[in-house]
Amino acid sequence: MSVPYAALWIFVFSLPWQGIIRIGGVAVVGRLTGALALACTLLAVVITGRFRRWQLFHVAAFLFVIWCGFGVFYFDMPEIPMKFWTFVQLFAAIWMIWELAPSGPRLRGLLTAYLLGAYVSALNTVVLLRTSAEMRRFSAGGVDPNDLAMTLALALPIAWYLAITSPRPLLRLVARAFLPIGLLAIILTGSRGGMVTALVGLLVIPLTMTRLSPGKVVAAVALLAIAGGLAVKFVPDNIVARLETTGTEVEDARLGGRFKLWVAGVNAFARQPLVGYGTSGFIPAIKPALGPRAQVAHNSYLSVLVEEGLIGFLLYATMLVTVFLAVRRLPHLERRFGLVLFATMCVAMLPLTWEDVKAVWFTMAVLVGMAHAYGLQAGRVPAQQRPLRPARARPRFAPHPQEAARNINRNPAV
Repeated sequence: MSVPYAALWIFVFSLPWQGIIRIGGVAVVGRLTGALALACTLLAVVITGRFRRWQLFHVAAFLFVIWCGFGVFYFDMPEIPMKFWTFVQLFAAIWMIWELAPSGPRLRGLLTAYLLGAYVSALNTVVLLRTSAEMRRFSAGGVDPNDLAMTLALALPIAWYLAITSPRPLLRLVARAFLPIGLLAIILTGSRGGMVTALVGLLVIPLTMTRLSPGKVVAAVALLAIAGGLAVKFVPDNIVARLETTGTEVEDARLGGRFKLWVAGVNAFARQPLVGYGTSGFIPAIKPALGPRAQVAHNSYLSVLVEEGLIGFLLYATMLVTVFLAVRRLPHLERRFGLVLFATMCVAMLPLTWEDVKAVWFTMAVLVGMAHAYGLQAGRVPAQQRPLRPARARPRFAPHPQEAARNINRNPAV
């Protein structure tokens, strides 16, 4: 394992639990590990003088970040929003993944890092059940319960994929054990959207059972039964009652108070559709309609549409479409895993403002990388790596007259 890849691995490992450790309200772990990984990646590219040619996904992501920066200056904002710098960091993250994880084993290594990081958040959440039983909703480190639930939901299909594909018995065991633990932690957050997203993620099990041995099928059913038993035994009644209101919230069009935000957001978009209101502009855009009740969009797609306008939304949608098309090129098992992971991510973005969350961009980057890596393995796409500086052609010098004469003497036939 190279040093730059090891730094990237640590950065990915910190993603699911970076919010647990905060100094001054800032998740310092993610920033420190990200800065270290970026420095190592830049150093590796400079030393080797090589970089991989971008896919359409990377071009769309780069243009999206540029467009966000254009909006900052177009609207003459008094200071650059922190959300814009987050987008810059996210692009750096997907570029690092593209550069340092060009093969299937390295990409699976990053998926393993995310899974182990999800273990940290899940176990910390389950521990709270014993130490802080009076809490209404449980969330490690005081992280937003909905964010935590979605982060853990993304790890469910990853865990199952590693459980059935990893050649290492210990990793297979660890991955299988996450399913009941992660599902219990999601339920303890009391997140209705997180529960729905988790069910989407668990679809990877029946969709891949057609190619599993009978033993693995039995193991899958046993894991789900264990998860159900843990939920019945440990989940408090107040959380069960909250989760039972999911259908009522949808039928009454309340959705946890989000519906009024979405209506105000759509009206704001209609007033300024092309360029939007600029990065972090959703709350100012809906304040005339909602006043002090204005909040963030609680819908990633609407947030991008209102803030970045139709142009920015098309660029972001291009990223999503390229990921979906890339996943369709994967082999049978990986394609089903990729589609479920992609669907889980898209559902997670529906009730949350998650367009600038590292877990989303990590998921997209890994799926694009897997499609390219398996395409290279199958010979469907050419290796796309070129030197940072074009190599200089060696000058061809004419041989010295005396050397030419010696060559003729050695080879009379010439």
